Amino acid sequence: MKSIPGPKTPAIVQQMQWTLDPVQTMETCAQKYGDIFMLQAGLSNSATVYVSSPEAQKEVLTKKNQYEAPSNMILKSLLGEKSMIVLEGDRHRQERKLLMPPFHGDRMRNYGELMRNITKEAASNLTEGKTFIARQLMQEITMQVIIRAVFGLQDSPRLSQIRSSLGDFVQMIASPVRASLLFFPWLQKDLGPWSPWGKYQLQQQKLNELLYTEIATRRSQLDPDRNDIFTLMLLARDEEGQGMTDQEIRDELMTMLFAGYETSATTLAWAVYWIYKQPEVYQKLMQELETLEIDTADPMTIFHLPYLTAVCQETLRLYPAGMFTFPRRTKQPVELQGYHLEAGTMIQGSIHLTHQREDLYPEPKKFKPERFLERQYSPYEYLPFGGGSRRCLGMALASFEMRVVLATLLSNFEMELAENKPVKPKRRGLIVGPAGGVKMLMKGERKQVEKKSPSVAVV
Repeated sequence: MKSIPGPKTPAIVQQMQWTLDPVQTMETCAQKYGDIFMLQAGLSNSATVYVSSPEAQKEVLTKKNQYEAPSNMILKSLLGEKSMIVLEGDRHRQERKLLMPPFHGDRMRNYGELMRNITKEAASNLTEGKTFIARQLMQEITMQVIIRAVFGLQDSPRLSQIRSSLGDFVQMIASPVRASLLFFPWLQKDLGPWSPWGKYQLQQQKLNELLYTEIATRRSQLDPDRNDIFTLMLLARDEEGQGMTDQEIRDELMTMLFAGYETSATTLAWAVYWIYKQPEVYQKLMQELETLEIDTADPMTIFHLPYLTAVCQETLRLYPAGMFTFPRRTKQPVELQGYHLEAGTMIQGSIHLTHQREDLYPEPKKFKPERFLERQYSPYEYLPFGGGSRRCLGMALASFEMRVVLATLLSNFEMELAENKPVKPKRRGLIVGPAGGVKMLMKGERKQVEKKSPSVAVV
């Protein structure tokens, strides 16, 4: 049986290339080796087989008798060992079931007006005629959504401290070089408060203290009538009537803070870049948005706008914030795409490479929302939130937020790109974002126009 192809360079070189420029590294390997290859690099810090065909994605994500999802040490050090996304087996299924209700149904609908108000307030604080960084605006919006929807908090001294501490913590691993702390265990040595890992741990400890204090305060003042996600976690009970421990809640809050803050802000920054980069996309989108009074429309009506949905889907296709599925490991020897894999082999699906396949997405480097109006893609052809049992729990909420924020911004404000050069992807911690954050010009509030008949909406 032939061996899986891959580069022969030293493991340290492969890990450095993957850490510093994951997009180029993965695309180069795909061009050289095809749909399946091996790299001495990845989230598992070991030799990993990467796959990108929909057939392989489906097999690895669904055949639980052959593949398991092992605990991820990188995410464990970042989010905590009780975070749902690092739990294994039955514990993962139980935690996921416990946390599912807050992210669906009427509760999510209630966040729509909140998202609109936060977006208008944040954009109104920008200075007319001045440039701004789109990612920073989106970080302000997504942070406020988390603080109010997840934590259910208004302005308070501790809220300000949590916001500041989280921002500092995210910034510590924002650049490709700083992100190396997470991917190279030998760098994780505490040599005092001035060493990189020492600083990382001190900042994490500061954030932990704030979160645990907030958990204790909320437990002592528990109000079952509140509908924020924090309260719902405190009230949640499993089949045996057991609630979540302080550590479980802390780790899930960390997971939501990271997933809902940095990834959502990054994706929104990519979206405004492509919308304003391509005038025809902007015009079609505005034509659709002008059929509604966005500030008073039912948020679920906004959520179902077809062209807005396609724009969001294409943004997530071109540069998904998470480039890979969570690692899987073979439980036993298996055959995959004509190759023999021994038990214990680590495998990851490359979401980015699947989304770049010419056979699925002709001209894959082009931003073409229409492709999502012309055909339906299977969950293994299009998987920006991962797949299988580890698909992102907050997928519905994130998709909802993305559409409401974009619709609110475009309907209420006039903006344009402040630079003509193409924006390239760059590692930012565990994800890939637009280098420079996308420089924009705020031109001012948008003049309201008479609403058109819905019949002219783009479909």
